[in-house]
Amino acid sequence: MEPVAQKTVKNKGSKKLFDNPILEKLSRTHIAVPIAILTLAAVGLLYWGINNSLISILTAVVLFFVGVITFSLVEYLVHRYLFHMEPNSEFKEKVQYSVHGVHHEYPKDKDRLAMPPLMSAAISTILFFIFKLLMGNFVFGFLPGFLVGYCTYLGVHYVVHAYQPPKNFFKVLWVHHGIHHYKDHERAFGVSSPLWDYVFGTMPK
Repeated sequence: MEPVAQKTVKNKGSKKLFDNPILEKLSRTHIAVPIAILTLAAVGLLYWGINNSLISILTAVVLFFVGVITFSLVEYLVHRYLFHMEPNSEFKEKVQYSVHGVHHEYPKDKDRLAMPPLMSAAISTILFFIFKLLMGNFVFGFLPGFLVGYCTYLGVHYVVHAYQPPKNFFKVLWVHHGIHHYKDHERAFGVSSPLWDYVFGTMPK
């Protein structure tokens, strides 16, 4: 079966994923919506944890940055091993295309550069309970960093697809992700940072 990254790139237009108009509408979002929701959630969790003395300010700061770095690793691993998994069955091919292949085929579709708000909120809620079970009150420092890491990824991803390469440090990220889309689909999996491409040896040659 054809990997999603090898489908013909269409730099204009969009793709209809659902016949149901409600589902189709819910599959799209303006980038500012999930960023706003998740940033507010991160701020709220930090405030709640510190204001109620569940974690100290110093602990919150340390855990926040650990959360940001952890998300960047998760971003890399999910992109490399889930979004670009070998589509060796019809089910895998369909899932892969729906979650990522459509983006490779229509990289300029601004409405599909982020998970829809309902899905983002649901996954964030699930993560809260998982991290709360694993780390107790440390979740009030770690999860905000994790969510801000995701928001950073969303912002960078939007910038590199929606605008021409800027004349500042963002150009490095723009070129890095552009190589992944248009030159080498098996390298440059990091979007918000090339850090893990260096670590795992997938930097573009």
